[in-house]
Parts: sequence; C-alpha cells; structure tokens
Amino acid sequence: MTVDLKTIAIEPKRQTFGHIARRFGADRPATRYEEATLDVQATANFHYKPLWEPEYWHYDVRKTQIVMQDWYSLRDPRQLYYATYNIGRAGWNGACERNFALAEKRNLLGGLDPALRGRIERFLLPLRHAHWGANMNMSEACQRGYGTAVTAPCIFSAGDHLGMAQIVSRIGLLLDGQTGHSLDRAKESWMTDPAWQGVRRLVEDSFVERDWFRLLVEQTLAINSVVFGLIYDRADAAWDSAATTVSLLTEFMADWRDDEGRWVDAVISGAAAESEANKQLISRWAARAIDRAAAAARPLAAALLGDEAAAEAAANDARTRATRLGVTLDA
Repeated sequence: MTVDLKTIAIEPKRQTFGHIARRFGADRPATRYEEATLDVQATANFHYKPLWEPEYWHYDVRKTQIVMQDWYSLRDPRQLYYATYNIGRAGWNGACERNFALAEKRNLLGGLDPALRGRIERFLLPLRHAHWGANMNMSEACQRGYGTAVTAPCIFSAGDHLGMAQIVSRIGLLLDGQTGHSLDRAKESWMTDPAWQGVRRLVEDSFVERDWFRLLVEQTLAINSVVFGLIYDRADAAWDSAATTVSLLTEFMADWRDDEGRWVDAVISGAAAESEANKQLISRWAARAIDRAAAAARPLAAALLGDEAAAEAAANDARTRATRLGVTLDA
C-alpha cells in the first residue's frame, strides 16, 4: 500500500479586513499595525449623545483647533499596537528588574551618607508626582483625541509614565529600607519645597487644558523635555557617588525618551506640515509651553546644581528640537 501525499495552494479571496481594503484596496496585504490602528475608531451610529460636553460627540475633531484632512496620517514610526507595545515593554522591564536586583543585592543605595540620601529624596523622588501628572495628561489626550493612530500611542505613553512613577518609588524604597518614609518626605517636598512649586504649578495647570493636541504639545515638548530632561540627563553631578546607581536604576527612562521621541516628532511635524494654520498654532503653543517649563525648572536647577544653567540648557534643547520639527518659536 502506498500513500500519495499531495499539496495544494489555497489562495485567500481577500487579503485583509474591510476597513483596510477601503483605504488601500482589496488586494493589498496589511501589516498587523495597520490592521490594529487604521480606521478602527468609531465614526457613526453612537448609542446616545454624551451628557457631559453635549456640544461634542464621543469622538469629535472639534476638540482641538488643529485640523487634519486625515488624522490617520499621523502614524507611529514604531508601529506599536497592543501586542508589540507590551512585548517591547516587557523586555525593558526585565532589564529594569535585573538592575534593581543588583542594587538591592549590593546595597548600592542603603549605605549612602545622610546628606546625599536627603538630596535624592528631595530632588529625584518627587518626580513620581510629575510622572503621575503626565499619566493623567496622556490619558486625557487619549480620551479626547481623534484617530486610533494618535490615541493608541497616547495611552501607551500614559502607561509608561505610570511605570516610571513606580520605578522612582522603588528607588525611594531602596533608600529607606522598604518603609516608605522617603516617599512621604518626597511628597512633602512636592507640596511645599519652593524649588518644586514652579514645576507643580506647571503640571497642575496642564490638567485644565481642554484642547487635547495643545496638551500633547505641552506635555511632550515642554514638561518631558525640560523638567524630566533636567533631572534625568543633567543632574548626575548632584548625585555624587550615587550617580552611577541612579543612572542604572533610571535606565528605563533613557530608553523611553528615545523611543517615545520618535513618535512625538512624527506627530508634531506631521500636524505642523499639514497647513500654515496648524503650524502657527503649534508654534505659539510650543513657544509658550517651553518658556513656562524653563521658568518652572530654573529654581529646581538652582537648588539642585547651584545655578540655573542646566534648566536653560534643557529648554534650549527643547527649542532646537521644536525648530527641527518645523515649528517657528518666534511665532
């Protein structure tokens, strides 16, 4: 008895889902990113008009002054969707866990002198509250934004900020032997220390911004670039003998900054290039936001490093970046 094995090729009748076929044509295979992102947001047949802000629908292009012919043109160059985002961040988190395990095993923070420990508590740990504010803002940009190409990366960014707040909190727990007292002192610094009040006001003022794209500009080009840039990139001298350990434990933040920067640059440059009106709006928002962030960061830099130069340098980096994206800061 012989068995004759044969193979046949089955050609699919359609290459992709309907929402992709309507955009690109039926015979074009789509990437997973495109299938999970493009034209996914509902645009019609909502169940009822919202009771809050009844002048808007759930998803409404009028929630920002920015006007786009196609909001899905603002795509993420990282091509992140739910699966790839979580897979990527799991790898980063694994590296972070190993760094914390090393710091705990070698007691890298437990043996610091009280003055240095107090400096880290006063100037690094309060960033957990700034990250929480960023989580709120990026969640707001997600829920008020338009088009999954923009709103999905916004909620990914919100998750990143929540994770970074937890990383900063864990640094505090390493400092105080897992008691949490350092976090209480850091909260008091955030609430009452004059060095932090400009930053706190900057963050809290951002909570009431209703134009979601303007909020996105303020958070990403100003707060992230200037405030986080000051502490994470320009404060090594302040950490003295703990500088290497702090850099090790905040490695996630360095990876995140470069990764998210690619998406932010694509969105802002794409929106600014869409029309002269968009460019003027974004230019005005960015100029004001960076100036405010610089003013808020100067007292912090002076208290931490002895002068305001680092804050101004971080602000100048933000201005250079904005100019590279097609934004005119003297608008």
